[in-house]
Amino acid sequence: MFKKTILTTIAAAASFGACAANPAPAPDETQPATLTGGNEVHSYILLDRTGSMSSIWDEALGSVNAYASEVGKAEEGETDDLETSVTLAVFDYQESLQYDVLRKDVEPGQWQTVTNDEVSPRGMTPLFDAIGRIVATAEADNPEKAVIVIMTDGLENSSKEITKEGAKAALDRVEAKGWEVVFLGAEFAKFDDAEGVGVSASKTMAMGAGTMQESMSRLAKKSRDYGKGEEAEIEFDEEDRAVAQEEDVKQRKGD
Repeated sequence: MFKKTILTTIAAAASFGACAANPAPAPDETQPATLTGGNEVHSYILLDRTGSMSSIWDEALGSVNAYASEVGKAEEGETDDLETSVTLAVFDYQESLQYDVLRKDVEPGQWQTVTNDEVSPRGMTPLFDAIGRIVATAEADNPEKAVIVIMTDGLENSSKEITKEGAKAALDRVEAKGWEVVFLGAEFAKFDDAEGVGVSASKTMAMGAGTMQESMSRLAKKSRDYGKGEEAEIEFDEEDRAVAQEEDVKQRKGD
């Protein structure tokens, strides 16, 4: 019994010595303590440039430009310590996915207006492939907070790189990071694809012609509130939907 006690004491002392020689690493103080009060938000806009967008293309581009302007504007009396930037990518299908980043990590004050001379509608709708690409673009940047805005006027019809399940898995990773995803129907009210990739109904909205610029300006304000930690997430309310004339779009385009 005495011998066993001596051996136990020696083992305990050895264990203590090893811990003292190799103390636990100190907490990494370079990491943010919380995501609820950050001062950075990066917006990633994925814009459908397919042929069916032709009739509303000028307005769609105008709405993107409005978002880029408004997301950098502090309200009267607001201390503007929020760092904002915008990335714009367009997509279509012509023999393969065409995914072009037209603006990359641009601060609102440095934004150059996107026009028809730079990009115009064409091709088909590889929506799932494009979602995979915009998520990969955002993940490569890895900002503290991100808002991914998907704007389309049609359903998936030509993806070759990833399936609906693959697109959903990509957006699941986005959700796990605490980033936000919203899905906008431009003169379009069928959200089967949005539902299929896991975007909740509170984050989808149809926008009628003539309403897109104001709707995107309102979304930019919501993105700022999310970036500043004033709102935990981005959702569309009844006023947003009234401004976008969503019910009218649903009646004309079907839901």
